[in-house]
Amino acid sequence: MDFWIKAAQLLLSLAILVTVHEFGHYLAARAFKIRVEKFYLFFDPWFSLLKKKIGDTEWGIGWLPLGGYVKIAGMIDESMDKDQMAQAPKEDEFRSKPAWQRLIVMVAGVVVNVIVGFFIYIMVVAAWGESVISNDTLKYGIAVNKNFAELDLGIEDGDIITAVDGEKVENARLVNLQIFLRGYRTLEVQKPSGEKLTVELDQNINDWMWENDAVMAFSTRMPTVVDSVMQDRDAYKKGLTKGDSIVSINGVATPFYHDLQAELAKQEGDSAMAVVGLYRNGEYKELELLTDAKKSIGFLLKTPDWLKPTQTSYTFAESISKGITKAGWTMHDYAAQLPLIFTSKGAQSVGGFGAIGGLFPPVWDWQVFWANTAFISLVLAIMNILPIPALDGGHIVFLLYEMVTGKEAPQKVLEYAQLIGFVLLISIFLYANGNDVYRYFFE
Repeated sequence: MDFWIKAAQLLLSLAILVTVHEFGHYLAARAFKIRVEKFYLFFDPWFSLLKKKIGDTEWGIGWLPLGGYVKIAGMIDESMDKDQMAQAPKEDEFRSKPAWQRLIVMVAGVVVNVIVGFFIYIMVVAAWGESVISNDTLKYGIAVNKNFAELDLGIEDGDIITAVDGEKVENARLVNLQIFLRGYRTLEVQKPSGEKLTVELDQNINDWMWENDAVMAFSTRMPTVVDSVMQDRDAYKKGLTKGDSIVSINGVATPFYHDLQAELAKQEGDSAMAVVGLYRNGEYKELELLTDAKKSIGFLLKTPDWLKPTQTSYTFAESISKGITKAGWTMHDYAAQLPLIFTSKGAQSVGGFGAIGGLFPPVWDWQVFWANTAFISLVLAIMNILPIPALDGGHIVFLLYEMVTGKEAPQKVLEYAQLIGFVLLISIFLYANGNDVYRYFFE
């Protein structure tokens, strides 16, 4: 049932975003009196689920939920309608219009996705406010990633990061993002003793963090209390139970969760036996549990009651500012991550529909749904503007070339570029979804 709830949310979200994207192209085309032959939500190879012709346009719903399209007359697109292109241009065709009008038609879909993403973020903030983890809730301070700690910068477990680049930390959840993706480099740190420390990070610290598995440089320091146990794991069979408080691994004290992770990481081999010391209802027990290739014993951590997010409400006017800021940083952060795809580690992390569907919870939550829809809308805008043939960005590149040189790219070049782009996109699609399948079965 969880799968179907996630799938339904993903399908609805994509249906909304594909429709508004294509409407951007449609409205811009019609504004310049360009004929639109088809408007489809989802693709319709061989047949469509629904279709109705209104005026010159066939409106329909396809059966293949991988996107959607508008077929604009006189344009080389995924339809590869060479017969139409072989005829003399007509006044109501795309190719008969000035380059600047064609450019607006191609940019319109991306612009609409950006506007929709910003609008949804504003409305989400207006309706539900913002949830933040303030430093006041960090009862035991921060836990420092073991690799990051090896830099010996003076930041230690139990410290609190009070400011980044002179800005007071209002939401502790954002510190890692600010360092890794946003270029923040000066940290003000407060020790448990009250001593204050200023730390200057190297300008290329983000590259180092990526290469050394230290993207999450800081996390919340909390005791290890079991929330639930995975039923297919040795821990479940051996009786690890919700509410158990784990305090040691192989005789080594692990008062906090990151201590437990560090000790489990020392286990040798893909599967090893660990002696887990725990308290259950005030009684100390030990269980011998098998670890897996990821050095885990198969349980979910309980978030302590004291680590409660602060919910802040805003007036509608304040929500506009907050929503725009949130959307702007979302676009920035996603764009900043794109170069990482071209690293071996980044390529392995690429995901398809499974990864996107994983953003949605197994229960229907409108706040999460709309927040994710806003995020995906901005991601679609960025992906579509990339200069890849068959995407809007590819068409835009050729139009800019025409506007600069005064010469249209040869039709054959456009046809081959469209074909190459289509093959490239299919390859990326298969690779990304193949990663999802591999992770599902083998990780």
